[in-house]
Amino acid sequence: MPNDVQFQVGKMNKDPRHMSEKELDQWQIQCAENARNYLFSIGQPLVYKRPDGHTVAEYQNGQILVVR
Repeated sequence: MPNDVQFQVGKMNKDPRHMSEKELDQWQIQCAENARNYLFSIGQPLVYKRPDGHTVAEYQNGQILVVR
């Protein structure tokens, strides 16, 4: 049976423990965007909890459904 799972291993240019506050903020934003793009690429929604306490599923087409 062929292995359908593919993964990629990367190496960070700078250790997060040694980043300035600005670099750390940019890195966190980039990580969130990468996760969002990956989920959308495999047809899955981005699920998160909003500040108002509702859990929502956001789809690539912009649709947002309140899950809970």
